[in-house]
Amino acid sequence: MRIEGVVKSFDGVRAVDGIDLTVESAQVVALLGPNGAGKTTTVEMCEGFVTPDSGTVRVLGLDPIADSGEVRSRIGVMLQGGGAYPGSKAGEMLDLVAAYSADPLDPTWLLSKLGLTDARKTPYRRLSGGQQQRLSLACALVGRPELVFLDEPTAGLDAQARLLVWELIDALRRDGVSVLLTTHLMDEAEALADELVIIDHGRIVASGTPAEVTSKGAEGQLRLTTTAGLSVDSLATSLAGFRVAESNPGTYLIEGAIEPSTVATVATWCAEQNVLINDIRVDQRSLEDVFLELTGRDLRG
Repeated sequence: MRIEGVVKSFDGVRAVDGIDLTVESAQVVALLGPNGAGKTTTVEMCEGFVTPDSGTVRVLGLDPIADSGEVRSRIGVMLQGGGAYPGSKAGEMLDLVAAYSADPLDPTWLLSKLGLTDARKTPYRRLSGGQQQRLSLACALVGRPELVFLDEPTAGLDAQARLLVWELIDALRRDGVSVLLTTHLMDEAEALADELVIIDHGRIVASGTPAEVTSKGAEGQLRLTTTAGLSVDSLATSLAGFRVAESNPGTYLIEGAIEPSTVATVATWCAEQNVLINDIRVDQRSLEDVFLELTGRDLRG
């Protein structure tokens, strides 16, 4: 899938402002951004639900608007809102979606895989939020798609179901399926994605592998996560020439020429404070830190 120079405006406001994005075969790309950044509009143009004002969108080599019939027969779409008929039973809904495909997966097997066998005869409106989410995923996968769009696939899921979805996404990649994933969970994006794309105000503000995105701008930095509120005076004395500060509660930032001896000094200081190190990163920030730096900390509607 490839989009180039895509622009889309609503009431004079550019929701998407010249985005270029590529999803290769057997690749998982995570599209990240705050509310209102343009993620949904971008995905809807790729799915053929929204026409761009300008630019090019090609999905599996096809125009998702002009060739909508063929495109939709080869893609899977998981909507965050579910998209099922409220009165339909879970099994009926999946059977209906499967009937649209020339070579569907076995719906009974897929229900079992997603832990929905006991809910097969339950009306959609009576399913729990997590069951509705898993049924939506089943509907996206039952047609053996070549490209899958997953919108917040683990929202509302418990830990077991979330792990199951992660395993399914890994299996899709191994089978050569491309995945465009939107999520607000930074650990999910880091764990699953081959490429990260962060957008804000309709533009791409960062992209690359998780390692590339989290290492950019972090050269000469050591980040330590441990107990909050520790005095850093003794550590600053031991690390003469370094800048030492508690950047966030429980996160300590050491800036300078980081060497193995620096890490050893930090570990010794923690032992002297009688605290354990929860996490230590050299020349790397957390994805959440990068995201907040690029998109801001203010809440958005």
